[in-house]
Amino acid sequence: MKVVEEVKNHMTVEDVKSSQQAIDLEDQHGAHNYHPLPAVLTRGEGVFVWDVEEKRYYDFLSAYSAVNQGHSHPRIIDALYEQSKKISLTSRAFHNNVLGVYEKYATEYFKFDKLLPMNSGAEAVETAIKICRKWAYENKGIHEKEAQIIVFENNFHGRTTTIISFSNDEGARKNFGPYTPGFIKVPYNDAEALEKVLKENKNIAGALIEPIQGEAGVFTPSDDFIPKVKSLCNEHNVLFMADEIQTGIARTGALLAVCGKCDCQGHCERQETYSRPDVLILGKALSGGAYPVSAVLADDHIMNVIQPGQHGSTFGGNPVAAAVAMEALEVIKDEKLAQNARRLGDLFRSELNKFIENHNIVKLVRGRGLLNAIVINDSEDSSTAWDICVALKENGLLAKPTHGNIIRFAPPLVITEEQLMDCVNIITKTLEKFEK
Repeated sequence: MKVVEEVKNHMTVEDVKSSQQAIDLEDQHGAHNYHPLPAVLTRGEGVFVWDVEEKRYYDFLSAYSAVNQGHSHPRIIDALYEQSKKISLTSRAFHNNVLGVYEKYATEYFKFDKLLPMNSGAEAVETAIKICRKWAYENKGIHEKEAQIIVFENNFHGRTTTIISFSNDEGARKNFGPYTPGFIKVPYNDAEALEKVLKENKNIAGALIEPIQGEAGVFTPSDDFIPKVKSLCNEHNVLFMADEIQTGIARTGALLAVCGKCDCQGHCERQETYSRPDVLILGKALSGGAYPVSAVLADDHIMNVIQPGQHGSTFGGNPVAAAVAMEALEVIKDEKLAQNARRLGDLFRSELNKFIENHNIVKLVRGRGLLNAIVINDSEDSSTAWDICVALKENGLLAKPTHGNIIRFAPPLVITEEQLMDCVNIITKTLEKFEK
């Protein structure tokens, strides 16, 4: 009887009355693998989120670009709810009536032959690595266990054991070895260095790249770099694998960051600036933040190396994920969010550059579309960027530092010009308080 009473009397969300109480609960009962800004969010709508005390904030992180379509988009939530009422999970031991429809929709949307569904972004990256290696052994003739994959310095593709093996973030690597071999690291935005490695090594299976390095501080390469990577991969029969988990699905003012600086007015027109990946890796905004959904897309001659039993996921391709992803992609197209990100991203950088001309707290602003960052005029080991983000929170805007002295700004793509200008005002007024 006592056990039953204890279960009935367990703490509920309604018992949390303050932000500090929620923070204390996490600190006491959760692993300390994150260092969040002290904001405890309870609900969100569009570009706004609210904390326990009902203070409203502009969200300028968008769950690392997972909620491009805005928080709690009604169409996406309805898709999740309606499918959840029917059937939520079948595993891949059986077919379900939604997965095939989703795969057809997504492959036509992005123009690839096949899609392999997964859940998290890191899972999708691991999937792409496996596909690439298997393709190299079976199609390119590289001897088994000798395939190498080129990666780029300051990359971020997740935190699995394999992925941290080719990271140069020592905080993510230290004491997690031994590391997985099979990767060659080259400088980012250096096509000559890439070409040199390709010429010197005949066992290269693929090149895994972020078209813009988000976690590295929205490091945006020269306009010709990604096209050169694509061309070199083609020349050396190497798979060009684009990790668009954070940059894709309209975030950079195009459907994909590999589209470059396109001016598409409708759905992706694949203009001459487009560098088509051999393997496309998607996640985050593929579900609009409503559900864990990721995917790897490729054409038949690559994807068909995967046979039954060689890769899978209990939850990957479940009916809810499939329904949510289709609606999330429809919202991107119907609401012209790529075009909105392109126009307002240009405006945002223009306004921040005006501020930089007359102030010294910020060195520069960089980015594309609504994926942007400012570099604070202080050292990486200083607390200035963190302190600015805390001040921004007090002023009603949430953002997060990366690499010590860089602050990323990535609002939901549904933001309006009026809202953006309000946020520019909050940001610049806050930065002025930190002038030296």
